[in-house]
Order: sequence, then C-alpha cells, then structure tokens
Amino acid sequence: MFMSGKTMRILVLLFSSFLQLCYALDTIRQGERLGVSHTILSSGGLFELGFFSPGQSKNLYVGIWYKRISVYKRTVVWVTNREYPISMSFNSSCYLSINKDGNLVISDGRGMSYSISSVSTSSQTSATLLDSGNFVLRDTTSNVVLWQSFDHPADTFLPGMKFGTDKRNNRTWTLTSWNSLEDPSPGVFSTVLDTSSSEFLIMKGSQKFWTSGRWNGEIFSQVPNLRLNDIYNVSFVSNENVTYLTYDLHNTSMISRSVMDTSGKLKKYLWLDGTKEWALFWDLPRPCQVYALCGAFSTCNDMRIPNCRCLRGFEPYSLRDWMQQDWSAGCVRKSSLQCGGKDQFVLVNNVKFPVNFESFSALNAEQCKHACSRNCSCNAYAYKGNCHLWMVDLLGIEQLERGDYLFLRVAASELQLINSDSKNTTLSSKPRDKKQLLLTAALPVMLIMLISGFFAFFLRKINLKRKAGRKVMSLDLLSFDFNTKMQAMNAEFSDISNKVSERWDAELPFFNLASISAATDNFKDANMLGQGGFGPVYKGKLLNGQEVALKRLSTGSGQGLEEFKNEATLIAKLQHRNLVRLLGCCIEDEEKILIYEYMPNKSLDFFLFDPANSKVLDWEKRIHIIEGIAQGILYLHQHSRLRVIHRDLKASNILLDSKMNAKISDFGIARIFGGNEMQANTNRVVGTYGYMSPEYVTRGLFSIKSDVFSFGVLLLEILSSKKNSSFHFSESLTLLGHAWYLWRNGKGHELIDPMLYDSFNISKALRYINVALLCVQEQAIDRPTMSDVTAMLSNEVTCLDSPKQPPFCTMSSIETVSSMNLSGDSSTNDVTLTVMEGR
Repeated sequence: MFMSGKTMRILVLLFSSFLQLCYALDTIRQGERLGVSHTILSSGGLFELGFFSPGQSKNLYVGIWYKRISVYKRTVVWVTNREYPISMSFNSSCYLSINKDGNLVISDGRGMSYSISSVSTSSQTSATLLDSGNFVLRDTTSNVVLWQSFDHPADTFLPGMKFGTDKRNNRTWTLTSWNSLEDPSPGVFSTVLDTSSSEFLIMKGSQKFWTSGRWNGEIFSQVPNLRLNDIYNVSFVSNENVTYLTYDLHNTSMISRSVMDTSGKLKKYLWLDGTKEWALFWDLPRPCQVYALCGAFSTCNDMRIPNCRCLRGFEPYSLRDWMQQDWSAGCVRKSSLQCGGKDQFVLVNNVKFPVNFESFSALNAEQCKHACSRNCSCNAYAYKGNCHLWMVDLLGIEQLERGDYLFLRVAASELQLINSDSKNTTLSSKPRDKKQLLLTAALPVMLIMLISGFFAFFLRKINLKRKAGRKVMSLDLLSFDFNTKMQAMNAEFSDISNKVSERWDAELPFFNLASISAATDNFKDANMLGQGGFGPVYKGKLLNGQEVALKRLSTGSGQGLEEFKNEATLIAKLQHRNLVRLLGCCIEDEEKILIYEYMPNKSLDFFLFDPANSKVLDWEKRIHIIEGIAQGILYLHQHSRLRVIHRDLKASNILLDSKMNAKISDFGIARIFGGNEMQANTNRVVGTYGYMSPEYVTRGLFSIKSDVFSFGVLLLEILSSKKNSSFHFSESLTLLGHAWYLWRNGKGHELIDPMLYDSFNISKALRYINVALLCVQEQAIDRPTMSDVTAMLSNEVTCLDSPKQPPFCTMSSIETVSSMNLSGDSSTNDVTLTVMEGR
C-alpha cells in the first residue's frame, strides 16, 4: 500500500516538529533558543531549568529548581543572572542560547545580552542539565566540560558540589544568601573557607559572623552534625592545589540541600516524600554561636533572656544599645586595672573558652597564674593540661551547664563587691595548692574509713560466731527498727561468690506472718496500694510509725519457694539510692511476702499520665527523675556486684520517694549475668509490650541493650507525658513513631508536654530526645550503653550521632507483635512480680 504525497508531507512535518521538541528534554545546542515559556528537564526529571520570577517580583531570572517534587512554591537551587535581572516587560522576547563562540548567553530582545559562561573554543558546544542539578557546557567533539554551574553556586549547596578554593584555576566556591525571599540578588551573608585555619566562616558583609571551628579529620568542632552518619558522608580535601568541602548521600534516592539563608543561618534540609515537605535536619549558628554577638567581656546563654550578660566587674559599654538588645559593643571594666601585683583573679565557671588565646606548657595552675599576673596585658588565664592566656579582649564566652573554667583578672577595688554579690563565683586571690586541698579533704575520710573497717571486722566476727549454731529465726515486723538494725546488717553484704553461709537468711531478715498481718491490719483492703500480675501490694505500719510496702504473692503466681528465696537473696545485695530497697521477707505456711521500703509518692505513671497530676512534675523534677533512673540502670549494668538486666523498666515500676527521687522497683523478671556474659536467650518472653526491644520480642534475645531500649521509651514518655503503648496520632502512630516524625521534620520540641513550655530548656530537651531516639534504635548494636547515655545526658559538649528510625512506629506493628505466640507472660499491670530465671 502506497501513501499519497500529501500524507507523506504531513508525517515529515510532524516528525520534524518532534525532533525540534526533543532537544528541550535536557540539552540546549548551538543555534537553539530557550524562551520564557520553555524549560529543559534533567534526564531523571528531578531538576528543571528555565526563566522564573520569584514571588511578586517584576524581574525575570534564569535558574534551576526541583521539578519532580511539588510544594506550594518553587524551590530554586541556582540563579545565574542574580545581579542582572530582566524586566518582565521583555518576557516575550528574551531567551537563553549558546552563541557562535560556544558560550551561554541571556538575551533580552533589545540587543542586550548577559554572558553566563566565558570559555574559548573553536568547537561546537552544548549545555545539559544533569540529575545532580549541575548545568554543564561541553565540547561536543571531545565531551570535555568547559563550564558548569557547580563552579558558580548561588545560595544552595547540593550533594557533589564543592565549597572552598581551587588554587590552580584561581577559583573560589562560596555560597551567598539571597537579598530577600523575592530578590535573589546577593545578600549580606556568605560562606568563606579559610584555608589557613581549615575552618569555614559565615560572613556578614566583611565582618565575621560565625566560625565552624577547625576540621579535626571527621567534623568541624562547632558543627557536630557533620559527623558521619547513615544519611550523608562529608569529605574535606586539602592539598597544595585545592582545599574544599563536599558531601554525598548514602542513599542516592534521597533529596537533600543546604541553604545559606537570608537570616544568616546555614540550613540543612531533607525531603520527606511521605509528607511531601522539606524537613529541617539542622541549622546553624545558634544565637550564642554568632561571632562576638555579646561583644567583649560578656557571657552568652541561648536559654537566657536577654542572651548576653556582662562579666562581674564589668558594665555595658553603651547602656542604651544594651537595652535595645544590641550587645555588639560589649562590656568595659568598672574599675581600671592597677597591675603591679595588685589585681586579683575571680573564677568564671561552666563556660566555653573565649577565642584567641595563647597556649604554652606549665607544670600547674600556679605557674599559669603567675605568667598572667606578671603581664599587664593578660586579661584571663586557664589551666587545662597547658596554660591558656588571653592577651586580648575576651570574645565568644558561652555559658554552659557543664563547661570549662577560667580565671578573670579584676581590679582589687572590685574584689569585695564581687565577693559579696556572687554566690557562684569563687575568688582566687590566694589559691592553695591543689594537692594540699586534696590531702586536707582526704585525711578525715581515710580516718573514718579506717575506724569503720575495724568496727565492721569485729562485728562480722561476732556475727559469724553467733550464726554458727543459729537456726533461721522469724522476727517481729511491728517492733523491728529498720533504720538501726539494717545498718549493722549492711556489713554482712559480700560478693555472691564469697558466701559466708549456705543459709540464705544470712543476707536478709525473716519476719513472722502474725506481725505482718498486724502491720497491714489483717491485709485490709484499705491498705492495698495496688494489684500486680503476681499478687497485691499492701502498706504496713510499724509501732515506731515507719511505713513499709509488702508484696504478697498469690498462690497462682507460679513462683516456687526456691525461686522466691533466690530472688530475695540476690535483690538484697543491690544497694543504690535509685533502687527500691528490699527490707525483708516472710515464708510461712503458703504465704510468700516481700517487704520493701515505702514510697509515699507512689509510682511515676500516677503523675505522668494523669493531666491533673502531671502538673506536679515540672521541668526540673523530670530532669531529676530521668537522671536518677539512668544512674540506677547504670548501677545494675556496670557498678553492682552482679550484672543485672531488669527486663521490665516502665513508668509504673519507677517509684518516687518523699523528695521525688526515682527508685527502680520490681525485679521479679530480672536476670543475673556473669562477668563475661553479654547476652542470653529465652523461650519465655516476659515483660511489657511497648517497652520491650524488638530482638527480645521476636527472638527472645536480651542484654543490657534491652534495658537501654526500655529507658529510651521511658525517656520519651517523661518528656511528653504520653504513654507509648496507648498513644494515637492522626496516622495511628505510637509515641516512638510520633517522636521520629517530629525529629525528622525539625520539630522535635513539639514532643515536649505543652505544660512545660514556659519552663523547659529547649536545647536540653532536644538533646534528651536525641538520646532517647538513639536508645530505641532497632538494632541493639546501634544503641548506646547506659554509661554512654549518662555521659550524653550530662555533657552538653558531647557530640551526638543521628538516630536511625525506631521499630514499632505504628500501633499496628505493636498489635502484630503482641499477637505473636511467644509466651503470654507480658506484664500489663502497674505492679508486677514475676519469676526470676536463673543463669
């Protein structure tokens, strides 16, 4: 069958039109024009290049933006004609093309053009938009890159870009903020890499605004978030030819960008495909990281209003500026220094060292002080292995909860005033030798220990003689004085491998059932404190007024006599201020009863999950409780005579004494590990769903990392006042899932109980959430130890890793796990006593 000539002409015309459109996919060639209404797309469709007008602007720019992701406004990553915009009135006639010299140019239709590239070549060239966001001009014959947009960044740093200097080609890669959200012309903030000090700076005009600190081989000291993680990898290259910073993503399908913001902040974003929004991963600097924000001789505190405060002995240079929160002029001395040995030094505690100090070797702090005293230009000194002297004005002093200390030089006339006005500042006009202070403090302690040792030795000998022919004897609970009798019994506590007697009562007092029944008014319901999975708990009252808690094992608890004895004996050996103390027990007829110290403030869940009661737990109390729980677990894992895995850490098992001190309770399902034992396996999974680690729930594996997981859940509950197992959000998220969602979206602070908004420390709160998410990571090997946890909670300087997504993020995942045929012994009650398994 033959086509007519007319049909053939139509097909040729259509095919020619198709060919004309094809060039616009990702490449511009010589002789082709890209008009205002046309764009080119990268091969994968991620980036788009063309003309755009930001916001309500009347100007046109050529730029690159994300195409594949859709947000309410275009996310531009590169602009070429920032300083040479084209008026919208010429939008119908302007275009982008490659001229006869092979260079990219923008023409506005009036005969005016702006050259984007300036290469010299006799060959044909073409420009291609890559899926990396890089726009490259190539020699079409050799395919050599002649020019690329990555060498001329705007305000955005993309994976694969370089930031620094190329000495061979006299090229500098910097970021410069937009002037405003609708004006991409260069703003006042820019980033510069200082090759001499291997640090990068944010500049405000020509003034230093922030410094990253030096590169230490892994991160810049002031940017801990650059630490290697599972999201991106940062590389710093420095040699005789180039010095630059670059990064790439471990997951190439992830979308990330860093932006030099108009506010002077460098912000790192990640695209969340599920929620279709940009999540702020981190930003810097914090207010107190801004270079010389508070000027000279003042401290900065992010959580203080105002942020800046003059050092003692100093006053604002300009009170008027200070009142308007312009602290840049800093502070000046109230009284001039006299030098000649008349000046004194005052201790400034918990700070980050000021910048620009000189260091030299010194044997001790006294030598360091002497070096500063004899130099009238020396304003302060600090001894930290080496002697640090500040010969210039003190800039950049940041107040921390736990930091370094230095000695500030003040005029003698200011000394008395500072001393009377300060409770936290210690004067050091005649500091005593450190060794002498330690010796003076140690002598009384050594004397007391010596006397106590002799007393314990003789008491032990007497007790051993008495026990040689003694049978187990039941005591009267009502008349027992725990405060005095238990002190003497503490001397008998010894290592389990060095028992002095085969009789288990050598460690714990027995009480008769009649006296227990009398103390509880015959187990009256009014004295019942709660009902656990293994029996009720009662309050008992002794004749001296002391109150105790009694756990009465029910006949159906499944715990035998030997198991009960084993549990009681071992728990009695655990002595720590953050563990509930076991005082005694009773085994008579069919009754098995444990006697504990009484906690008047009940358990943590009584306050935490009740909107009315939670008001009692202010920010400071919660921090105190968190630190107490952490110390208690650390003792069990590392510092007790036995390595103990609790296995049932939850809010209802954290009791509170009269001073709201946290006490870990309920060791019924705890496991004792040997010195070298790190992990165990069980076919009988017991505990509480929502607090159990995934490897324990699914495979029966437990270790110290199982308790770390439970602590992470508990930490999130304390911060949010929400229960993990019963927490529901718009997408049926658990508390773990909700915390993870907020954290990845840069909204971690929203997890905090709104009742605490007026009092909580946001930097500490975010740090605690970070620690909690590290604790609840799915893989046990990724979780920190409790030793690491306590260090991270207490030390603000410690760099924290980025957490990985936790398991059990949705309610359905917990329901699936809880329906598995494991053991059926999960703990769901507020008070639980279950079987301890032997080694």
